[in-house]
Amino acid sequence: MSGAPPFDPKEFRKALGSFATGVTIITTRAPDGAPVGLTVNSFNSVSLNPPMVLWSLAETSLSLPAFRAAAHWAVHVLAADQDDLSQRFARRGEDKFAGLELDDGAGGIPLLRGCSARFQCRTAFQYDGGDHVIFVGEVLDFDRAETAPLVFHGGRYAHAAPRAAAEAKPRQPYLAGSFTEDFVGYLLGRSHFQFFRQIRPHLRDEGLDDEEFYVLATLTLKRIMSAQELDAAMAGILDERSAETLHSLAERGLVCQAPVVAEVPGPEYQLTERGRSCALRVISAAKAVESGLLERLGATEATLLKSLLNRLLGAIDPAADTLWGDRAPNEAARR
Repeated sequence: MSGAPPFDPKEFRKALGSFATGVTIITTRAPDGAPVGLTVNSFNSVSLNPPMVLWSLAETSLSLPAFRAAAHWAVHVLAADQDDLSQRFARRGEDKFAGLELDDGAGGIPLLRGCSARFQCRTAFQYDGGDHVIFVGEVLDFDRAETAPLVFHGGRYAHAAPRAAAEAKPRQPYLAGSFTEDFVGYLLGRSHFQFFRQIRPHLRDEGLDDEEFYVLATLTLKRIMSAQELDAAMAGILDERSAETLHSLAERGLVCQAPVVAEVPGPEYQLTERGRSCALRVISAAKAVESGLLERLGATEATLLKSLLNRLLGAIDPAADTLWGDRAPNEAARR
């Protein structure tokens, strides 16, 4: 259209980012035998019979000569937990395969593990496509796993989950204005109580109540925790009872005060050997309960659930993230 205003490049990029894509890594071997790989989201299917797929690579890519010369290459559809692998293969100038366990594919191509799907291909055609080269390959072999795929949308990684064939609307209570069955507080609260109902028998075996389990589990996050860190961890959970619970665990020989360091203000606490053994037993039991529940959800929904709960926790309790931070000042003072 003549007279139309020019595109705003940033807005145009955002509009293109509205299209969600999967994330793949393409691998091959260079003529000298060195493994070559890079992250690509231009992967697409061509035909089922014969089975053929395609992807494209920029003319400026340092990997282009290797793929131009390659007779075989592999497409790896990444799983939801492989975003770090995607970022590794998206960077230039490093040994991308260092430390990775690999399988051998057709023509000796390196195959990555843990992916949602892998396609081993023979180069069929190469086409010039403007500033890209389009590679079309015949699929010689493939494998797949029941894992959630990694998705790229709006300039960031995302998760994909299948929707139920028929999603019923939440049922309404008889009292107008009351919450429905999709009320977040109801869903989280009932799930929490039902989850811990399955863990409590294991706590009783160890002589622990819920509050003592919270403190004991929190002390497994770091070797030594200050009173301030424990207060932050227990905020909104125990509050005034945290000191009482900590004292109870100390009396039973499960927790003790760490050696005093002048540079560190206030007391610090750590698990005793007995406390570590007790914590590992109850946490192992809790993880077994979790494993059974997540297995009933399926890998895709389980991954999505954890991601959403992490985001929710970050939104309503930003202090929770501090529990996983570095202990550089305190640890340095002890060296």
